[in-house]
Amino acid sequence: MPLYNKAPYVGKAVESVLAQSCADWELVVVDDGSHDGSGDIVKQYQDPRIRLHRQENAGVSVARNTGAAMAGGEYLCFLDADDWWEPTFLQEMDGLIARHPGAGIYGTAYYMVKHGKQTPAPIGFDKGFSEGEVNYCQVYARTLCMPLWTGAVCMPRSVFMAEGGFKPGLKLGEDFVLWIHVVLKHRTVMLNRPLSNYNQDVDVAWRGTHRVHPPEHHMLWHIDDLEPYEQSNPDYKLMIDSLRTYSMQFYIVDRRYRKAARAMLAKVDWSRQPKRLRHLYSMPAWLLTVRYRTLTLGSKIKQKILHT
Repeated sequence: MPLYNKAPYVGKAVESVLAQSCADWELVVVDDGSHDGSGDIVKQYQDPRIRLHRQENAGVSVARNTGAAMAGGEYLCFLDADDWWEPTFLQEMDGLIARHPGAGIYGTAYYMVKHGKQTPAPIGFDKGFSEGEVNYCQVYARTLCMPLWTGAVCMPRSVFMAEGGFKPGLKLGEDFVLWIHVVLKHRTVMLNRPLSNYNQDVDVAWRGTHRVHPPEHHMLWHIDDLEPYEQSNPDYKLMIDSLRTYSMQFYIVDRRYRKAARAMLAKVDWSRQPKRLRHLYSMPAWLLTVRYRTLTLGSKIKQKILHT
């Protein structure tokens, strides 16, 4: 559990681990330089299975990697300090591994929690799918909703270490970069039962999504080593192109990154992209900017109405 200034939330996260029906676990909390007393909250939990490690701020990837290095288990799970698990998460993961041994990564469905309401994430599973091996790229491309989300995965420690863990320095998609390297080389097994909660109600200052991060901090500029798969794996090609066409609309409207965004879009196989996206990117940059600002303003007005 990486921890950085999550005092309002970390207690619920820790208590969700303590409430697990499976008792054979250890929790390594890495306080990544918090200055709001978050670590002191964790310290109050007097359970020998909980270990608190404090370090200078180095970012979420380094914090997770530190925790993984300190952990002694054969399998690793990850839980951010503002999210929480359902009580049977670890038990269900243990059963999934037993029924489908040898996979490189395991995952469950999860809830998106917005305004206190749980909504199952719209993962693109096949109709009627309950559990088993999945084609991660196909599933992701259907809805662009993450099939594997950090708070709802489990992976062998050996696989994690072989891939070098989470890539430091990324502020968006450090988890995706690890997952995609794993799923292209190993089997992916999933359980279509929501057992973890992705908290969307946290302060926007703590959220990495829906921001225009510099390319050096964004996942799509850190997977060049996977370009050979674009030639040999059509499912991966469609998925990564879909992520490119979704993400680059936010970069085209930003003059600082427009050139980098156009270079990214030049990699796309447009013949497999929806007509609406081909039309969208045929617009001049100024019109895309107007569209983006209109949508942003509409979202802000909606949020203000919901909070009044």
